[in-house]
Amino acid sequence: MDPVIVVGAGPVGLALSLALAAQDIPTVVLDETNGKDEPRPARTVVLRPDTAALMERLGCGTVRDEGSVWTGWRSMRRKQELRQLPLGAGGPAAPLHIPQHALARGLRDAVTGHRLVRLITDSRLDSLEQDSGGVVVHTRGPSATWWRGSYLVGCDGARSTVRKLLGIRFPGRTAVERHAVAALRTELPWPGEALLHRQPSWASGGDEITARPLPDGVWRLDWLLPARGELVTPESLVARVRDTLAGWCGGTPAYELLDTGVHTLHHRLARRWRVDRAFLAGDAAHLLGALGAQGLEEGLRDVDNLAWKLAQAWHHGASQTLLDSYQAERRIAVAARLRAADQSLPILRSGSGLRTYLPGAARGHDSMLTDAHLGLGVLGAPPVYAHSPLTPEPTGPRTPVGTEVGAPVADVHVTAPDGTSTRLRDRLGRGQLLVVLVAPGTGVWDRRHWVGAGVMPRLATAVSALPARAELLVTESYPGASAHTVLLVRPDGHLVAAFAGVQPAELHSAADLVRGGAPSAATTDRIADTD
Repeated sequence: MDPVIVVGAGPVGLALSLALAAQDIPTVVLDETNGKDEPRPARTVVLRPDTAALMERLGCGTVRDEGSVWTGWRSMRRKQELRQLPLGAGGPAAPLHIPQHALARGLRDAVTGHRLVRLITDSRLDSLEQDSGGVVVHTRGPSATWWRGSYLVGCDGARSTVRKLLGIRFPGRTAVERHAVAALRTELPWPGEALLHRQPSWASGGDEITARPLPDGVWRLDWLLPARGELVTPESLVARVRDTLAGWCGGTPAYELLDTGVHTLHHRLARRWRVDRAFLAGDAAHLLGALGAQGLEEGLRDVDNLAWKLAQAWHHGASQTLLDSYQAERRIAVAARLRAADQSLPILRSGSGLRTYLPGAARGHDSMLTDAHLGLGVLGAPPVYAHSPLTPEPTGPRTPVGTEVGAPVADVHVTAPDGTSTRLRDRLGRGQLLVVLVAPGTGVWDRRHWVGAGVMPRLATAVSALPARAELLVTESYPGASAHTVLLVRPDGHLVAAFAGVQPAELHSAADLVRGGAPSAATTDRIADTD
C-alpha cells in the first residue's frame, strides 16, 4: 500500500502522522515551510485531559515539561469574586496550558527520525488528483515532484490548498471576537490559577480579561476587544498591561513583556470533510475559538477520530460507512460547539443592558464561560458520538454505566491477561477495540487465580471471534458499573456499548458495526493487490 499523504506540518498534521505511525502506517508529510517554528509565547493552546493524554501517547515530551497544569480557576465581576474553584483532586479536571510552538516542537522532535514518517519541507501543494486506488499530488519548491498516496489528509490550515483543490466551501462568520494578547513574566496574586475578570473597574480593562498561567512565572493575558474598530497600538497595549497589573496587585509589579499581538477569532465550518480518498482536519475543516473554546484542541480530536479509521482501511480495508463516519461524527460535534457559542454570544456580550442587572445573570454568565474555559458543558466538554452510524442500537441485554454511550470512557486502572497493569488511556490509539470486564477482586488475587475462572474463558473466546482486532482487559471497578459488566470501547476511547455479562452475539454485532460492517470490495481488492 502507498503511504498516507499529510499536507501541513502544524500540530494537527504532525500529530496525525504520529498517530498513523503508531498503527504501522507510513506517511509523507508535506510542509510548505522550512520546518522551523518561530517562538511566540503569546500563542498558546489549552489541552484538556483527553487531548493531553493523546499528545503523551504520541511521544510529545514537551507537554508535561513545558506546559502548566492549572491548580484552580477564579472568576470576578467588577470588584466581586464570583467563584474560586480548585481543579483536580475531586474537582473538575485541570487543563494543561502550553505555548503552541513548544507543542509543535515536541511533535516535530517525535517525528524526526521516525522510520514511518517522511517529512518534506519547502513543498507546496499545487495539484491533486484521485482515482479508485489512491491520490496523486504535485508539489512545487526546490524539489518539485509528484507523490502518490493511498489517502490524503489536508491539515494545511484556514487557507487550506487541499480544501480549495477539492472545491469545498468554507462558510461562516468573520471576526466573531478580537483579543489583545500579551505574554509576560511577573507575579500575580493567584500563582498557578487561571482568572476570568469581567467588567474590571479600570477604564482600559474593557469588558473581559483572562489571565492563564504558563511555566516559569509566565502568564498569558487576553483583553476582549470590540469585534471591529479600536486599533491596538504597542503603546495602548503596554498601558493595558500596566493598568491591569496595578488593578490586580494594588500597584504595578515588576514584569518582563515577552510577546504581544491581536488575536482575531472566526467561526467557519467546511461543507464536506471527505471527498473520496481525501479528508480535511483541523483549521482546514473548521475555525472556532470564541468564549474560550480551543480550535487546535478540536483539530487534535479530529486526529484521534480519523487515525484509527484510516488504519482499518489501510490494513484491512474499510466500508464507506466507516470512512464517512469521520465527517458524520466530527463535523456534527464541531457544528454543535459552534451553534452553542453563537447562541451564547448575544447573551454574554450584550453590553450594559437591563439583563446585566437581572438577579443571577452574572453568575449564570460566569458558569457558561467557566464551562467553556475548563472543558465542561456544551461549550467545552469532549464530544459524545451518541448518534454515530457506528453506535449500535440496543438489541439485547444492556446495563447502564456512568459513561454515556458515545462518550469518552473513564481512565480507570486495567490489567491485561498477561498481567500487565496500566491506565485504560494507555491502551488507546493502537487501532484495536478494547473489551473491558469489570471484575472486583482481580487486583487482590494473582492473575493465575482469575484468568481461567468465572466468565473469563467464555469472554476470551468471544473476543477472539470478533470481526475486528480487540484486546481483552480487566478492571476492578468502573463508575456506575456492576460486577461482570462488559464494556466495548473504540480505539479512540469512546464507549460503544455496555453489556450485562458476557453476550457473545451482541458483542460481535456491536464490534461489526464499529468497523462499519464488512470492508468494501474496492478497498479489499486494493490490499490484496499489494500483498
